[in-house]
Formats: sequence, C-alpha cells, structure tokens
Amino acid sequence: MTGTMAELRLKGLAKDLHAQMADLPIVSPHGHTDPVWFAENAAFPDPAALLIKPDHYVFRMLYSQGVALEDLGLGAGAGRDPRAVFDILAAHWHKFLGTPSHLWLDATFRDVFGIDMPLTPETASAIYDHIDAALQTPEFRPRALFERFGISTLATTDGALDDLRAHRAIAGSGWTGRVIPTFRPDAVLDPAAPDYARDIERLGELTGQDSESFAGYLDALRVRREMFRKLGATATDHAVTELRTEWLDHATAGRLFAGAIKGSLTAREQDRLHGHMLIEMAQMSCDDGLVMQIHAGSQRSTNQALLDGFGKDMGADIPRRTDWVGGLDALLNRVGNDSRMRLLAFTLDETTYARELAPMAGHWPALRLGPPWWFHDSANGIARYLDQVVETAGYWNLAGFNDDTRAFLSIPARHDLWRRGVALHLAEQCDRGLMGRDDAARIGRWLAHDAAVDAYRLDAA
Repeated sequence: MTGTMAELRLKGLAKDLHAQMADLPIVSPHGHTDPVWFAENAAFPDPAALLIKPDHYVFRMLYSQGVALEDLGLGAGAGRDPRAVFDILAAHWHKFLGTPSHLWLDATFRDVFGIDMPLTPETASAIYDHIDAALQTPEFRPRALFERFGISTLATTDGALDDLRAHRAIAGSGWTGRVIPTFRPDAVLDPAAPDYARDIERLGELTGQDSESFAGYLDALRVRREMFRKLGATATDHAVTELRTEWLDHATAGRLFAGAIKGSLTAREQDRLHGHMLIEMAQMSCDDGLVMQIHAGSQRSTNQALLDGFGKDMGADIPRRTDWVGGLDALLNRVGNDSRMRLLAFTLDETTYARELAPMAGHWPALRLGPPWWFHDSANGIARYLDQVVETAGYWNLAGFNDDTRAFLSIPARHDLWRRGVALHLAEQCDRGLMGRDDAARIGRWLAHDAAVDAYRLDAA
C-alpha cells in the first residue's frame, strides 16, 4: 500500500522493515463483518450502506456534530436516499482530520477504488458515482475483494444462538476463502442480558439438552461450542463491562442459575453467576482448545435516547476503568497455569497496560495481550501500546493484530497502519541499540502475521 498513511511516512530502517511486512497475508481473527456477504457473494448495495451505515466510528463523529442518525439512513431513516447520506459525509469530511477514520476511509477511496480526488461537497457526486459503478462489477464482490486484499483468515463474531447458515453455505460453496465463526455467548452467560431466560430455552432447543437444569445448561454450551468448532471456529469472545470472576461450588452455581431463569437474582448475584460462568468457559476452553477472548472496559450504550430509539452499538460506548488483577484472579488461579489454556485480554483502559496487563502476560502462561482496541487502534494508540507493554511482556506474549471491524473495505488500511507503527517502533529500538536489524525483521513478521496465527491457533484448525 505504498503511498498511504501520510501520518506515518517511513524512511530509513523503518521503511525497510515495513517493506518486509507489507505484503504478508492479512490475518483477521476477530471482527464483525457479515458472513452473509461471503456466503451469497452478492454486490454491495450502495456506497453509504457499505462505508457509512455499518461503521460506528464514522457515524458517531457525525452524530457529535449534530447530524441525526435518521439522516444517515439508520433507524426510522432506513429508506433515506444513500446519495444524500454520502453527501452528509462529504460536507463533514474535514472534521474527521486527525482521526483514524479519516485515514482508513481516505486509504479506501484511493487504494481500493482508485479515486485520486479529495472528498468535498463539490466532488461528492462524482466519487459516489465512481464507487457505485465499481460495486456493480465482479471485481468488487465480497469474495473478489477478500482475495485481492490478501486475507488468509477472517473470523466473524456470532451469537451463541446464531443459526450459522451463512457459515454452512460458505463451507459448502467450494470457495477456498477461509471465513470462520467465533462463539460469542454473552446473551446466555450474563443473567443481566435481555431475554436471558428465553435465550436459555432456545439454547436447549438448538442442542437437544435440558438447558433449564444447571448440568444440562453446561452440556448445552459444550454442544454449541462444538457446533461452532466444526465450522472452523478457533475462539470464543466475551464482552465484559466490569470484569469479575468467582468460582462457585456446583450447588451454589445451580441455585443462582435457577434464580436467574426466574428473574429473581439481585445485581450482585447476577455478577457472581456471570463471573463463575466465565471460569466455566475457560475450563471448556482447556477441554476443546477454543481460544478465549475477553474484551473489557467498555460502558455500553451510555446515550439512553439512542439505545431506546436505535438499539445497541450506536457509537455511545465509552471506555472505563478496569481491574484486571482482581477481575481475573479467580479465573487465572483456576486455569492460568494450564498449558491447554489460551486467554487473550483486550482493554480500553490504557492505564492498565504497564501497571497490570503487561506484568500479568509476562507471568501467566495462559495469558496473551490483544492489540490496541477500538478507540486505541490508531497511530498514537499503537505507539503507546508498544511503548508500555514490551519491556514487561516481551513480544512473544502479544497476540499480534486484529482489526475488530464491521468496515470490510478498511481492513487493509488498518493492518497497514499497524505494520507501519510496528516498523517505527522497531526502528527506534534498533536506533537505541536494543536489538539488531535481523531481530527487528523477525519481530516485525511476528507482530504483523505470525503472532495472530499462533495466538488464535489458526494453524491447528
């Protein structure tokens, strides 16, 4: 992607190191793209539906500038003219300067679509027409782009009750692209989740287990995990607002589970059961080999009006403090020394990098650090991350990079930004005399590609 990422222009050793990483296959082991795209391989509907509506990085900035989400074709505005939606982006495009969204979209316009003019209100119509015409061609179908981007593996994130129809269609299509599911059971693990009791019943129906008894519930989760694994899944994913784990004896866990189904638990009891279930998931990971991911530190849906009117994932999720040492104490003391266990930790609380997570990853055999996530997968965020974690955790306790995105066309730009950040970091390490060029090149490949393959056990799948 020569010529992109002006904010991270490289020279000298950094440029050489980046050149050795630039053409490595892209491993995207955690994200939120829609598997239906690859199952059906239909043309993307229009530029707004592809570039704006799925990307909360984009529409949250527009919302902050007074743009109604309905005007972006969301919620009650679903029928809005996509050209008008794109015009809104163009009118506000200068306000994205300094953000990774500007960088990623700019690279998408230039490198994916070959657009050589800046986005302005005056050029919006021509750029829209260019993108819209390209999307009608075979070269811009999802599978063709997947191959063009050099993606070796792309993992989606799928709810525990998802029918996985799209993944079955991909597996049976004869296409060689590797698109795999990830098991995300939050709705059936957290008693505070909406429709918890209904979803537990549905879990039983899907697995043929008595999910309303605690033993049957655990069996149902095992069966469901195996269903995902047979379709290529190598990982689970767990979103946790306030991280707590606690091991309960079977009788106590069963009593709390019965109360959860009835809806009679206190908030504290809900937290205890959820914390116990995270450890149950970890123990199941020891048994079936699925890598466990914990994404912690996001206060979800802080704008009540948006939650009421549009639902979750509408750009109002905000970072918060996280206690990793205390929160993972019970889990790690249960399975953290087990060679079969692999736990990847992602945080939005950067203050924990050097204070907690790097020292923890530098000790516990089961634990590796996920890359800078969400608000921090930016040029400065990548630099802060590497600066704070490497001296304590080293490089081989890091999980490489994943793009964690719904914005499929931005995947190459996101990985290139990471690789450029890694090149700058390693060049500085060499300049300071902390390593030689050969070591820097080896670490560059590790962080750009091999670490993610290893962390997510993709070679063994």
